[in-house]
Parts: sequence; structure tokens; C-alpha cells
Amino acid sequence: MYKTILFLSVLLMHWGSLFSQKVTLQVTENNAVFLEGKDSVLVYQKEPKSFKGMYERANYIHPLFSLEGVPNTEDFPQDHLHHRGIFWAWHQLYLNDTKYGDGWEIRDFEWDVVSTSKIRENSMAVTLKSEVIWKSATAINDTYETRPLVKEINWITVYPKASNYRAIDIKIQLYPLFDTILIGGSDDEKGYGGFSARVQLSEDVLFKDSEGNITPQNTPVQGYNWIDIVSKVAQKEAPFGLTIIPLKDNLDYPNPWILRSKQSMQNAVYPYPGSLPVPLSSEIPLILNYRLVVHDGAIDTDTLFGIQKKYFNSMD
Repeated sequence: MYKTILFLSVLLMHWGSLFSQKVTLQVTENNAVFLEGKDSVLVYQKEPKSFKGMYERANYIHPLFSLEGVPNTEDFPQDHLHHRGIFWAWHQLYLNDTKYGDGWEIRDFEWDVVSTSKIRENSMAVTLKSEVIWKSATAINDTYETRPLVKEINWITVYPKASNYRAIDIKIQLYPLFDTILIGGSDDEKGYGGFSARVQLSEDVLFKDSEGNITPQNTPVQGYNWIDIVSKVAQKEAPFGLTIIPLKDNLDYPNPWILRSKQSMQNAVYPYPGSLPVPLSSEIPLILNYRLVVHDGAIDTDTLFGIQKKYFNSMD
């Protein structure tokens, strides 16, 4: 019996590899588009976008597509116009004792994506590398130009679909361009800030970690190993799932989570508590790594543990 199950498992994996198509990357002046065959996977926004001239933002992922090719992220939602797809941002950015802008709410803050390039492509994955400069309209030099405050380098790696899921890795490095730069989350008991996902939320949305279901609270909750979001795409009422797996080497691991069942984002809180800003080191950059698992809403815990193990091993 065991040999039969093992044989079927290997056979299913083989079939999955046969039906997987090559992931490709198309980089244009405005964005970078990942495709698997003819199917859209995600779009990285290079050039600034705005809503009626407000909330101008760049350096984020939208749309992120379900396995069926349906967008499952939201951009400029009416309840929080500053929310945007898959993004990473902080309320607090200090140089010495002076606060400059708000990258979360997009006030006096901008992201200058100075370069994007395809750096790796093979039969398994393709990687986009981007260099981004953080600036604030309130931080100007003697010639009244905005001063660069932080240099960000990020990598987005997309893997081919495997059976009922697709893995996407995101690596973020932050380098301060001054000696005394600090970042922090919201200055309240919630303290949200960092890596976030604004996805479509149906009324029956479920949140799970490796131990079972989780009920969102106003303040951060603990999630073990990952947070799995199971919802429905409004247009088709088709179930989709998105799992966020933080790397075990991330600072403050395991991070707490801000979870919301309607009209908001889901946030892997860093730093914690977010109300207390932390310094960025000029010698050792802050590095945050996350794996997204886009799935069909029916992925099981054992499969997620296997995906997590493979992710951790690949980063050792």
C-alpha cells in the first residue's frame, strides 16, 4: 500500500512538471510582467501611479493573479486609497530626530525605481532585481532637491506552477544613506508596518496558520509558521488562497500579524512593536524574505510544511 501511494505521489509530481510552462519576464518602461506560458502571474509596478493625482506610488506588485488568471489583489480601494496589492512600507522614517513623510499612507514620500533587470532565468524560475531610492518631499538639500534617504534592493522570483500552487519569493534589502536612519510602524497599539497584502476578501474569508484557524483581532496576533488566506474572487466567486511564509532568518521571527476580515490588508508586522522605530545599519543591511504561495484554496498543511522546508533549505 505504501509503495502504491509513493508511486502515485511521484507520478503526480511528474505530471505537474510536464504541464508546467516556462516562466518569462517582460520588462517595459512602466512595469515588469511575469508570465507562465500565456497566463499572467504578476505585475511589478515601476513607474508611479496615482488616483486623481493623489496617493502616488511605485515599487509594489499589482495585479497578483490567481491560478485561474484572475486578479486577486486590489489597488486604490475606496476604503484605504493608499493600499496597493503586495507592498512593503512603514509609517515612520526618521533621520536623526526628524520624521520625513509616511511611506504607508503615502504622504510626502516617493519611490524612485532607478533600475530593473532580469538577473536569473532557468527551467525553474525567473528573477527580477530592482533598485529603489526612498525620498521625501520634506527632505531637501541646499539646492532644494529631494535627498535620497534609503536605498532598497529587492528581488522577485517566480516559479512555475506545481499541481495546485505557485511559489513566489520576495527579498527586500534596505541600506540607510545616512548614519542615523530609523523605520517604524504605526505609532499606536497596532504597530502595523512592513510586508503586506491587500487581497480581495469575501464574507467567508478564512485565516489559518499551521495550528488551525485564526480570528483577527484589533492588535497583532501570533501566527505559527505562516498565514494562509482563503477567500473568493468577486467576479467569479471562485476560491483562491494566498499563503505568506516568512523566512526563519528574518529579524523578529516569528513575527506577529495584523489580520483583517474586511476592507483592509494583511500585515507581517516588522519591527515589533511597530510603534518603536528601529535603526537601519550602514554596515549590515536589513534583509526581509517572504515566500508567497498562490493556491486554489484547498492546499493542506503537510504540503505547506513541505513548501516551507524547501524554501528554508534554499536560503541556507
